[in-house]
Amino acid sequence: NKTVFGGGNPEAKIMFVGEAPGADEDRIGQPFVGRSGHLLDKMLQAVGLDRTKVYITNVLPWRPPGNRTPTDGEIAVCLPFLKRQIDLINPEVIMVLGGSAANALLENMEPISRLRGKWLEYKKSDGGIVNVLASFHPAYLLRNSAQKAKAWSDFMRLCQKIMQ
Repeated sequence: NKTVFGGGNPEAKIMFVGEAPGADEDRIGQPFVGRSGHLLDKMLQAVGLDRTKVYITNVLPWRPPGNRTPTDGEIAVCLPFLKRQIDLINPEVIMVLGGSAANALLENMEPISRLRGKWLEYKKSDGGIVNVLASFHPAYLLRNSAQKAKAWSDFMRLCQKIMQ
């Protein structure tokens, strides 16, 4: 129903990129406002951040039918818009949430279990490099609470990087 571009601070040092809006996001028009968003807010608060200090967006600005995983074609159509958004926000660090977002932005097919917790690089259109950290999507953590410790470790790694 709604296009969900992104939200938060457009001058933020940290950008979070998820997969696509869910039902609540589609209804309200803001990213990460449902159950996953509430968990993300708690994670941000735990490391001294909030939505006024970060920018949050998704690979797709629209909810895929039935909340399914975006197709390669949908990602291909929307990826240039995400890349332009990254150029405009110009973050120092990007945290990708979930395998689909990580694979889309980093243009690889590695599972999130292999990507998470590692510093990777994204090359902007001007040739500049942005450090990227992959982690689990909050929706995954809601279904698999045993993985929350790994996500916490990722958030601590993110904080260490931005404090340098």
